[in-house]
Amino acid sequence: QVQLVESGGGLVQPGGSPKLSCEAEGIDTIYRTRSAWYRQAPGKQRELVATMTTNGDTTYADSVKGRFTMSRHYAKTTVYLQMNNLKPEDTAVYYCNGQFYGTEYWGKGTLVTVSS
Repeated sequence: QVQLVESGGGLVQPGGSPKLSCEAEGIDTIYRTRSAWYRQAPGKQRELVATMTTNGDTTYADSVKGRFTMSRHYAKTTVYLQMNNLKPEDTAVYYCNGQFYGTEYWGKGTLVTVSS
């Protein structure tokens, strides 16, 4: 059973640079898999933030382009989301998403609150 576990959320001041982690448990490798980060702000629909393809190529939502960077560590079966220069509108629950063995998995999310 594959589980995705996010961490790294919390209260961050505007301009802060937290790094979110998502560990894939129950799987030996995330090599050649697709992963993504989504977020859902209060009262809004879930939106795609960043995607990493099986080849390791990344794409980003326009709202975070140039500020967020997605990466992964194959040996640790972990994907990351480095967030820089956070703004109050980045406040949301951030979810990890992965596709392994033809099945889509979601983490439970980690809350990031950007406030002074």
